[in-house]
Amino acid sequence: MPCSRWSLVRWTSDVRDEKRSAETVIELSKVSTRFGDHVVHSEVDLQVSRSEVFALIGGSGSGKSTLLREMILLQRPNSGTIRVLGVDLQDIGDDEALALRQRWGVMFQHGGLFSSLTVKENVGLPLREHTRLDDALIDEIAAWKLAVTGLKAEVGAQYPSELSGGMIKRASLARAMALDPELLFLDEPTAGLDPDSAGGVDQLVRKLRDLFGLTIVIVTHDLDLLWQVADRVAVLGEGKVQGIGSMSELSQMDHPAVRMFFDGPRGRAAQAQERHLADLEAGRKTVRPSSKAK
Repeated sequence: MPCSRWSLVRWTSDVRDEKRSAETVIELSKVSTRFGDHVVHSEVDLQVSRSEVFALIGGSGSGKSTLLREMILLQRPNSGTIRVLGVDLQDIGDDEALALRQRWGVMFQHGGLFSSLTVKENVGLPLREHTRLDDALIDEIAAWKLAVTGLKAEVGAQYPSELSGGMIKRASLARAMALDPELLFLDEPTAGLDPDSAGGVDQLVRKLRDLFGLTIVIVTHDLDLLWQVADRVAVLGEGKVQGIGSMSELSQMDHPAVRMFFDGPRGRAAQAQERHLADLEAGRKTVRPSSKAK
């Protein structure tokens, strides 16, 4: 069976035209986390809907990365409930946790690729661990995943040490996609990248969401990425969610924890760029085609 058909078997071509479901994929209720006497989260409530790109932002120490770790079973909160894909993580057993992890993919901030494996071997590793597919088909699928993330076939034979920062991010994302997940977690996907490479990641995130109907949760400081891809953004601060909504909605809020992201130089630059792109798009819609010469 051709690899592309295998990879897309769970999605038909009309998925792009379907309306996003209101189904809740991730639900946090009264989640509290402490490190000793330090309160990281205090009764945090959040919901993420299917096919939504949802972002977590906040200053250093706001607990956004901790919250991500709690969603992917790398850490447990002190109290509260976290449900992912309908499963309560609080009392989950080992077998159920293993099955659940196969329904999501994680792209770690620094890639998390194994230096002793080639890129293709890294991407194929989840398939070798969790399926009974033969090596030839696994290699074919890994090559397809690399192609989906914009990497050329020859990159598969290279080692992580031979890749640029942007290529490492793409290879890590290809591995996160290996098992055709319903849900993607992206930890600082553009951190350390130059503007061109970061822009490529922006486009790739949109492509994956639109093509496969994925639900995507992002932890980031990148305001350009947020303006380009996020449907909703939650701002964490002082242990609470201080603001939640679209970037346009957040830009109108007065809370200091929210304003710090929009009033600084980076925030103003990102907003100016977004307005410029919106003006260009509006201009394209109003330009009339010239009449043909008679």
